[in-house]
Amino acid sequence: MSSPERRFRMQVIVAFALVYVLWGSTYLGIAIAVRNIPPLMMGATRFIIAGLLMLIWRKATGNPILLPRREMFRLTVIGCLLLTTGNVVLGLAETMIPTGLAALLIAITPLWFLILERFFFAKNDRIAPRGLVGIALGIAGVVVLLWPDLTGAVHVGRRELLGASLVLFSSMSWATGSVLSKRWHVEADPYTASGWEMLNAGLINLVLAFLVGDQHRVVWERHSVVAVAYLVVAGSLVGFTAYVWLLRNVPTPKVATYAYVNPIVAMFLGWLIMGERFTPYIMAGAVVVLASIVLVTGAKSHQVQDKHPAIEELPACETTGD
Repeated sequence: MSSPERRFRMQVIVAFALVYVLWGSTYLGIAIAVRNIPPLMMGATRFIIAGLLMLIWRKATGNPILLPRREMFRLTVIGCLLLTTGNVVLGLAETMIPTGLAALLIAITPLWFLILERFFFAKNDRIAPRGLVGIALGIAGVVVLLWPDLTGAVHVGRRELLGASLVLFSSMSWATGSVLSKRWHVEADPYTASGWEMLNAGLINLVLAFLVGDQHRVVWERHSVVAVAYLVVAGSLVGFTAYVWLLRNVPTPKVATYAYVNPIVAMFLGWLIMGERFTPYIMAGAVVVLASIVLVTGAKSHQVQDKHPAIEELPACETTGD
């Protein structure tokens, strides 16, 4: 293996670790933040601050941040799909249904990736059968992980049905934004692109928050503010940027494996910090999920050449210009 290949491999490993661990920890941050800050206002505050910081850093380090109108439009669409109809809608859904049920529904996100990749977009990343088995195993692992919550669920009413529908919509929106992020091949580097996505989505979240009157329901309590600050740094500046980088360099079905690992991290932190239960189901589910990650990330993707080939995927040191 050549030096550039080793460097690229290490970058992929680090990016996956950041998305797996940091995004799993954001469940705890969100749980603390939403005690006093409604989801739309939290999403607005978090993403506006993160987007501005990212763009300021890129400008200060001599990188251009002004983009053509077409690219700005595309980044705004992607940002809204990921961070408004994706992230904020998920937060709204979690006020209606148990977190365990929401996490189980989010675990179908890799299936949305496969459906979109195979039937609606150019089929450049057809994951091998081994990867498909891994995805199915990952879903099974999440079911084992959350089995006590599912078997102990209360009667499902209209509110719960609405919440479950919102989670499904949120996961579909997230998958669509992720696939578009890869397929549109925006020329901006991943860091500038994620900065504009966060800022534009945050501004839209802010407008929506004022339209529904969330500004009157916000209480800027110390713990919630600290939680939002953590979400800005860990979830947005580091985690989201690593996710955008992965989308440009790794097949999307493999990137989607975060949906299996995040619940494990979230439950472990809940047990460690908030004293929540850690049962044999969680341990068994974690083993199954980790096995699925090995299968999916180890599966090769079959490349299909289009009549009009897209830009080749190069190692990160070449695609980002850093």
